[in-house]
Amino acid sequence: SIISLLIGIALDKGQIGSVDDKVLDYFSDYKVKRGEKTIYEVTIKHLLTMRAPYKCKGDPWSKVCSSDNWTYASLAALDFLGGRKGITDEFNYQTVCLHILSGILHRATNMKTVDYANKYLFEPLSIKQHTNYLVETAEEHKQFTIGKLPKGDIWFCDTDGLGTPGYGLCMSAEDMAKIGLLCLNNGSFNDKQIVSSNWIEEMTNPRIVESNQFRGMEYGYLWWIINREKNIYAAIGNSGNVIYIHPEKNIVVAVASYFKPTIFDRVDFIQEYIEPFINA
Repeated sequence: SIISLLIGIALDKGQIGSVDDKVLDYFSDYKVKRGEKTIYEVTIKHLLTMRAPYKCKGDPWSKVCSSDNWTYASLAALDFLGGRKGITDEFNYQTVCLHILSGILHRATNMKTVDYANKYLFEPLSIKQHTNYLVETAEEHKQFTIGKLPKGDIWFCDTDGLGTPGYGLCMSAEDMAKIGLLCLNNGSFNDKQIVSSNWIEEMTNPRIVESNQFRGMEYGYLWWIINREKNIYAAIGNSGNVIYIHPEKNIVVAVASYFKPTIFDRVDFIQEYIEPFINA
């Protein structure tokens, strides 16, 4: 969800041309596999909406992390993009695609993910500057994922210094709430426009998810749409981290958590206990 805001800022600044730009426009040095044609048609919008086609079943993130090209993981991730089925526009939730977006942001701005976020998003919101966090062993990677101690203001990155947008950005609940307030106020914070209101509107435009796995939620640009009619939407992390935004009630709720897989009750908890408490 944060990388979606960063892409929006880059679009506002003209650093990225359009969500309809082809992904390969930003990776002219990538060598397409023999016989692969679909990849040429994949756009940034396909990635933002989780509708990009892939050659793999399941999320090949571990293969990307362990590949020889982990030094520039965006290129490794591109190896999985495309396939014989062509552009089907089917919802296909893949963490790996997000690293391609991190690579696009880097190619378009010549800035590392965390540096761009610090300058154009975190600093204007009075969020502490974040630093890259690189692990050198599989055990360190595991401890980063399952460790329950606070990690500080860091962003997990590849060896080229690009943040992994699919997970690994560590924030306090207070800082997450500031992100929510930015969205609630249509991209404005303390009377300063950080990202355009047009982007917030486009980012939260609901698209039907053709799957029973996601509790009937819809999807925007890397944000989950909880309720189309009330425009309730949220950033939802697999580990239980949530930024919940309810414009009609003027409410933002942030939940920060250590990693705990397959958490699905956070929104229920917010709606059943937190919202009534705030309204009361």
